[in-house]
Formats: sequence, C-alpha cells, structure tokens
Amino acid sequence: MVLLIPLCLAFAGAFLWTEKQEKYVPAVVLKGLASLCFVILGLLTSPGTHMAKLIVTGLILGCVADVMLNLRWVFQEKGQMIFLIGILIFLSGHLFYLAAILPMCRSKLLCVLIGAVLTALLMRWIFKRITAKKAFKIFGVFYIGAIVILNCVAIGNLLSDPSAFTGVFAAGAVLFLISDIVLILNTFGSETKLSLRITNIGLYYIGQLLIALSLMFI
Repeated sequence: MVLLIPLCLAFAGAFLWTEKQEKYVPAVVLKGLASLCFVILGLLTSPGTHMAKLIVTGLILGCVADVMLNLRWVFQEKGQMIFLIGILIFLSGHLFYLAAILPMCRSKLLCVLIGAVLTALLMRWIFKRITAKKAFKIFGVFYIGAIVILNCVAIGNLLSDPSAFTGVFAAGAVLFLISDIVLILNTFGSETKLSLRITNIGLYYIGQLLIALSLMFI
C-alpha cells in the first residue's frame, strides 16, 4: 500500500515529461496509471462504511476525469466537448466528496454561505486574468463553487471536530482547490507555463492521495 504513493508520483512525473514531448497517447496512459494508484489506495484503506464508499466513488470519478481531460489532445477535433465532459465528471466527484462529509458538518448553512461568497470573489479574480468562452466560464463557476464549498465544509469539520480524518481530508481538499486554480490560470491565461503545469499536477496528485489516505482514519 505504501508503495502506491511513490508509484503514483513517479507515473505523474513520467506523464509530465511525456506530455511535454507532445506524445499524447502514452501521456494519457501514464496519467491514467497515476490516477489508478490513488483509486487503489482508497480501495485498500477504505473501511467500507457509507462515507468511505462515497469518497472512493469520488476518487474513481477523478481518475476517469483525468483521462478525459488529456484525451482532448488525442482527439483535438472534439477537444472542447471532451474537456467539458471531463470537468463535469470532476464536478460529480466533488459532489460525492461533499455528500460524504456534509452529514458531519455542524454548521451546514454557514459553510455553504461562506463557500458561495468565496466562490463569487474567487471567480471575479480569475475572470480578470483569463480569456475563455462563455461555456467554459459557466462550467467554471459551478465547478469552482462545488470545490470551494467542499473546502469550507472540510475546514469547518476540522475546526469543530479535530481528528486525523478531518485534518488529512481537509488538507487534500485544499491542495485540490489550489491545483484547480493553477490549472485554470495556466489553461486560459495569456501564456501557458511548464512551471504552472508541474505545480498543478503535483498539488493535484498529492491532494488526491491525501483524500485516499484519510479513509484510514474513519
């Protein structure tokens, strides 16, 4: 089980190198293998409770979405549609994560309201820095809204009920959010930078690994 963590990061590094060489088919395979590692880790650490099953489902959807996002470079004529489908699958994954941890939240309405306000402020900041089609912006609002609210609930749970599970899960959710912000800025910003791509992928996989590891502490 422990070997899955360095294996995941190794596959992610190989993916980045292969993607940089514009070898998009092997890049998709390597990214899928990296994501499969955190899914297997989640399955191995899951205690089988209802909450754990929801989180594992979120991990599986994340794995599928990872492959979809990079398939847009393999099938470039349908790249926009594939990208949007990938984002929709990621959104579904966030909703499963949220469904898992929301029942333990003691201030559900407050966390959701704070999440909505932070989403509005964050999207205003992002929109000033990117150029994207209306469809991408609409998807972006719902997507970022879901993960921001997820973070607010996760942090709220950590504050109200500090534990290994709430701490590790919240850390994973925060890294996931930061990675998504970096991805948006790098994808739709004025210039694509390799350093931002490495940051995006690194934070993403560490975040998903932490979410998978949190299942050990349920």
